[in-house]
Amino acid sequence: MKMIQNNKKILVVDDEENILISLTYLLKKEGFTVQTATNGKEALELFKQFKPQVILLDVMMPEKDGFSTAKDIRSIDKKSDTYIIFLTAKGTSQDKMKGYISGADDYVVKPFDNEILLDKIMERIY
Repeated sequence: MKMIQNNKKILVVDDEENILISLTYLLKKEGFTVQTATNGKEALELFKQFKPQVILLDVMMPEKDGFSTAKDIRSIDKKSDTYIIFLTAKGTSQDKMKGYISGADDYVVKPFDNEILLDKIMERIY
């Protein structure tokens, strides 16, 4: 995939450092501005300040899980066109349903394919 220069911002929220590092590297290599958070509370604060176009959001995290974080983001900014993609190991149909009800636009189960994830992001941003 060719690199596209842009000012697009992505917030990556996951409590696993290796996921944060690898996604940050992947996204910055594609020209995105990236911020990271390790829990839902941090994500809410960064969402307000950073105003990302896309949020990659894990479900299982300390302090505040992804489902409640997504609900809070949607209630903070009802007109927000921020695209929320759950990126999680929780892959049952009940988990996915809960994710969409919480406000997700897409749901990707770990382990995931980098190219498919990038395609989903690119489709939304461009």
